[in-house]
Amino acid sequence: MKIIVFGAGSWGTALAVSACSNPLAQHSVTLWARNATQASTMQTQRENTRYLPGIRLPPALTVISSTSVRCAGTPGSLNLAAEDELGSLAIGADLVLVATPMVGLRAALSQLRRCQMPVAWLCKGFEAALSLESFGLLAHEVQAQAAPDLIAGVLSGPSFALEVARGQPTALVAASAHAQVRQALVEAFHSPTLRVYANDDIVGVEVGGAVKNVLAIAAGLCDGLNLGQNARAALITRGLAEMTRLGVALGARAETFMGLSGLGDLVLTATGDLSRNRRVGLALAHGQTLQQAIDSLGHVAEGVYCARTVVQRAACVGVDMPISQAVVALLDGQIQPIQALALLMGREPTAELA
Repeated sequence: MKIIVFGAGSWGTALAVSACSNPLAQHSVTLWARNATQASTMQTQRENTRYLPGIRLPPALTVISSTSVRCAGTPGSLNLAAEDELGSLAIGADLVLVATPMVGLRAALSQLRRCQMPVAWLCKGFEAALSLESFGLLAHEVQAQAAPDLIAGVLSGPSFALEVARGQPTALVAASAHAQVRQALVEAFHSPTLRVYANDDIVGVEVGGAVKNVLAIAAGLCDGLNLGQNARAALITRGLAEMTRLGVALGARAETFMGLSGLGDLVLTATGDLSRNRRVGLALAHGQTLQQAIDSLGHVAEGVYCARTVVQRAACVGVDMPISQAVVALLDGQIQPIQALALLMGREPTAELA
């Protein structure tokens, strides 16, 4: 397969490395970096020192940027319109991956709107609301507006980029309404160290990927306050209930949340030391400000940016999400960490499955 990955952050780089390293396939993989200097350094040094230091890039992986493509002498390349650049680069690919954060997804999909081959995104979360009168959208809803004719889907599931790049065992979910997209993702990434399962419930997979980031902030807060393992188990379990209620209200199947993109991703992000969202909660519990916590990461923590949208969408469909609401109040500075605990523990008794 010919695969192109747009976005040379940690996750885009890790999947590009994984696809190139598959001993059962001979994929041609190109990784596009927005920054020309970064692309040049990666191509010559064979390492993404900013996002995945210590991981060697396979010899077969080609790293390019806008500048490197235009200087390659391709006929007409100097005249590529900026708004069509990604679409032009994707010509001839069998699979296109968008590895930008949520904030960059709409622009990337707009450039790929004429692409005829399968397109998949890797980001997890909600897009920020475009106005005060609107709420943010899940990735497939963004695609429906920005590039409605695309054959598209998402690759998600419990995964830290570093472990995937190292070739440590991982399982992911390829979700799309289109069998062609699911099959392309399985063919591209299924390997002896990476299992890819197909799922047609893209709503459920995306809700799981978005909400688990918010719940991981709460889990980090729980651990940072030394509340104990009983508290962490309760938080993860009740968080899964919140996630499932919202997903079902938005049209997902409940069983999806018992799988990799629901329970699996939640457990990993809420407990793993590599989780950026969990580290935000830990930092807040230790007295750092939100800005200090974000600055210390050096990477995007999607839960910080989509927490409010999660609560807004839940309110619109009449779903109660007390843990997510407490996280929003904490991020907004309305309450202190210990007050968030008091809010949750002080709620009225209710039936577990209500």
